[in-house]
Amino acid sequence: MVVLLLLVTFFCQGIVRSEDDGKIRILLLGDSTTEGSIPRLMKPEGPHLDQTLQHILDASGTPADVIASGLSGETIRSLIDKGRYQRDVAKLPTPDFIFIRYGINDASKDKDFITNFPKNYQELLSMLRKDHPEATIILTTIIPYLSEESSKTVNDLIQRIGAEERLPVFDIYPGYAAALKNGPNMLNYRRYPLEKIPACHHEWLKPRVHGGMVVVLDNELDALFGDLPGWYGDRHPNLAGYNVIANLTAQFLASLLQERAAKTQAPSSK
Repeated sequence: MVVLLLLVTFFCQGIVRSEDDGKIRILLLGDSTTEGSIPRLMKPEGPHLDQTLQHILDASGTPADVIASGLSGETIRSLIDKGRYQRDVAKLPTPDFIFIRYGINDASKDKDFITNFPKNYQELLSMLRKDHPEATIILTTIIPYLSEESSKTVNDLIQRIGAEERLPVFDIYPGYAAALKNGPNMLNYRRYPLEKIPACHHEWLKPRVHGGMVVVLDNELDALFGDLPGWYGDRHPNLAGYNVIANLTAQFLASLLQERAAKTQAPSSK
């Protein structure tokens, strides 16, 4: 409720609104943890990350258009080099806010990650500033997906880049980690090789098989297969996980606007 009231107050003051239709435009740019391909496959009607965030904003009396532009396996380098940036980002109507969340695949695929990640990130920021100069760019840390140590390495770099570029950093990691503690394995979907499940179950599981993997969005089959090694190994968010991401994003946005409003209303020093 506090988040919604803050959003109502600050947006109604006219701090940020697109000029054409009165809606704020938000672009969520990132990898599979932004795309949510499996939840979209299993439950296409959603609501998915972009829809949930939009619902929160709409409920606050703040009409919004939210675009989740993510791609499984994507790094910042591949976003730029494989043409997706030019196709899906450069020509968009300028968003009011751009949330960037990369690092998981970058750390896994780049042997010189520590050196290259800041350079690639800065290149992306330069492109966004050129193509969308009016947008507020927000760097976002990764969710708990890698090991705690690897996640810290990635997120420390993101914090450093944000400080150097003088851009806000949305540290989503602590909030998501806290939500995981409240319900272990409840925020992740299950994706498990059919061949590792006893053959007597294969026939009835066929409708749940995609690409040789049994896919379940929640705990529905945990009682049957939860003891299998690696059953809980996939750490991608399910719909509940994306609800956490959407809620934390709305809270950060409200906090950011509150800070801006305070600076705007503060009396200037003589």
